[in-house]
Amino acid sequence: MRHFDFKNGEIYAENVPLREIAETVGTPAYVYSTATFERHYKVFAEAFDDVDALVAYSVKANSNIAVLATLAKMGCGADVVSGGELIRALTAGIPASKIVFSGVGKTREEMRLALEAGIRVFNVESLPELSLLNNVAIEMGETANIAFRVNPDVTAGGHDKISTGKAENKFGIAWSDAEKAYDLAAKMPGIHVVGVDVHIGSQIDSLDPFKATIVKVGGLIQKLRDKGHVITSFDIGGGLGIPYGNNEKAPPLPSVYGKMVKDMTRDLDVEMIFEPGRMISGNSGILLSRVIYAKSGANRNFLIIDAAMNDLIRPALYDAYHDMEPVKAPGSNFTEVTYDVVGPICETGDTFTRNRILPEMTDGDLLVIHSAGAYGAAQSSQYNTRPLVPEVLVNGDQFEIIRERPSIDDILKNERIPDWLT
Repeated sequence: MRHFDFKNGEIYAENVPLREIAETVGTPAYVYSTATFERHYKVFAEAFDDVDALVAYSVKANSNIAVLATLAKMGCGADVVSGGELIRALTAGIPASKIVFSGVGKTREEMRLALEAGIRVFNVESLPELSLLNNVAIEMGETANIAFRVNPDVTAGGHDKISTGKAENKFGIAWSDAEKAYDLAAKMPGIHVVGVDVHIGSQIDSLDPFKATIVKVGGLIQKLRDKGHVITSFDIGGGLGIPYGNNEKAPPLPSVYGKMVKDMTRDLDVEMIFEPGRMISGNSGILLSRVIYAKSGANRNFLIIDAAMNDLIRPALYDAYHDMEPVKAPGSNFTEVTYDVVGPICETGDTFTRNRILPEMTDGDLLVIHSAGAYGAAQSSQYNTRPLVPEVLVNGDQFEIIRERPSIDDILKNERIPDWLT
């Protein structure tokens, strides 16, 4: 459920008209719903409230500290993949004891930062990383809790670029090397092995890949225990998909996913760790934009909007579908038009959708791009010297800017012209 609904002939975010936000903040702007964040976290967490489990929100999906603080108040943990994300999570009030550190390229500095903070566990993805973490921990007089991220060679995910559990992907320890990696880690004085970690992909719409993964990891846990390793946690990662409005196969509900996981892991006697990102934040946010021009081409009709691929890159990067609709409800005798919805960037790839049927729109009309709360603002850039889009958080009848739109002066102040050019 997303709290972006029509009231009085226009779309509201909870109890705030999007028109009012556009008038106050300008467009384009990301708008988030507190009620949706809270509901999605609650629905997911309640699916596992009867077992030992940690829900560690995947910060990369939407890393705004106000979003993280909203989830922290509900008891959520965090899955981070950089030192910057770790600092964000801590700043937002997520306890270090609920933070897991993933990622294939952790640096010495990031390891020190995480050890100083006292995070829950490192998800180690290679033997060189293991060796470096051991050395850093010894230098600091610390012991690093680790789980190896193992690659189960399971195909999953809605696009090749977000499938992470196949043998050819860059992530994790090869399945054939997993037992040797655990044997090596057990001999290292700066390392304390606590679990097994996997993450097989994103926007997964079937339980089957998860089932295949649990079967393989369950067998690995038993083999490791038979060799004397103490395995107390199983991090199954994230990846559960969301509906984007294009009538594709609906992903399983968290309750259905939860029942399956619990049924299949009940005898493993482990704490379960989950890393949902998109499932919590995806439908908690929209991208609010305004039509600059409605243009008729030789063979197509274009809506040129003030949002662009630098603001929401998913359609250009993944051919991703996002539901769209005007903020103002069309009248009873409205005309439908087939549009290509495009941005102002000088690339043909700056296209949000082709051949989309929408009510006829004109210059100045407001347009909502739905399901933009995950991998929207977090992946945005300042390409074409376009300022980053502001982010707005709504809570009931209140709203506040939680990331300002920078000025062009703000963008340029970090750049320098060398003396020899002046």
